[in-house]
Amino acid sequence: MTPEHLPTLPSRKLGRTALTPTVLGLGGAPLGNLFQIITEQASDEIVREALARGITFFDTAPWYGHGLSEHRLGRVLWHVERSSIIVSTKIGRVYRRPTDLGAFSPNPWAGGLSFQLHFDYSGAGVRRSYEDSLLRLGLNRVDSLVIHDLDGIYHSKEQLQRHRADLEGGGWIELERMRAAGEIAAVGAGINDSSEMRYFLDRFDLDFFLVAMPYTLLDQAPLRNELAECLKRRIAIVIGSPYASGILATGPVRGAIYNYQPATPEILAKTQRILDTCTEFGVSLQAAALQFPLAHPAVSAIIPGATAHEMVAANVSGCRAPIPSELWSTLKARGLILPEAPVPGAS
Repeated sequence: MTPEHLPTLPSRKLGRTALTPTVLGLGGAPLGNLFQIITEQASDEIVREALARGITFFDTAPWYGHGLSEHRLGRVLWHVERSSIIVSTKIGRVYRRPTDLGAFSPNPWAGGLSFQLHFDYSGAGVRRSYEDSLLRLGLNRVDSLVIHDLDGIYHSKEQLQRHRADLEGGGWIELERMRAAGEIAAVGAGINDSSEMRYFLDRFDLDFFLVAMPYTLLDQAPLRNELAECLKRRIAIVIGSPYASGILATGPVRGAIYNYQPATPEILAKTQRILDTCTEFGVSLQAAALQFPLAHPAVSAIIPGATAHEMVAANVSGCRAPIPSELWSTLKARGLILPEAPVPGAS
């Protein structure tokens, strides 16, 4: 079946907003050369394949390849009817010309643009980041902005306190102003650790969380508390890494990546048990990983990335693959997913 004859991907409302992304989106981190170099041709093919397969939700960030992901995504998307797609990018980092050009490295990216980042969550920083993103994308608007990486992974305790004060004293005011004025339709927060969700829940009227890791087939830590509160408050969840940054796509192979690091023996063993269970029921690990988080009623979309256009096609197929209900009950019986976790097909 050619892409134009494939069934349309379902869409869901993004919380209380008017946005209705397809449940499967495209994450832009690999377009910034996250773990490997992607050619310009391959990047264009990935975005075009997503469009051809009916994907309407595209997520990127200035951080991805130090601006490279936004350039690559926008290069294709600015040719598309703007009302047919939803584009999300992020704030928190602004970029400048490096002071020492000879010593500059794109680390931690495998490759990227030669610009130096500076964290800035102030009102002026939000505005600067937003307008720079529009220029890199070649688009005169985006649909949502995400507060990016305001956590202890990227900042010391002192830095985190300062950046939070900047957000509370100016950055959030600017985001609210932009949302009220219709410049953007939604404001989200990107989360690497579910414990950081409480800070945002207690202080800001968010439309959604972009959860990078904590709700996958391997880990449902925020299920009982944070996700339950999001559901109650109609705050949507977008799952940024349904493959847990790699291992649920590759399987427990040598060098498998989990949480953006080499997987531990414990994670490799648990993934093997999940894989073995999937194999018993004739289901691919990838299909189970994609469909599982979408069963939670707070989850609006998943946005796996891709390093080749074939991966986009495989993700679409994985979202549509039939999965018997017995797989989910067996995973629960074996203690591989939480007993109360919502699963596909359950009423």
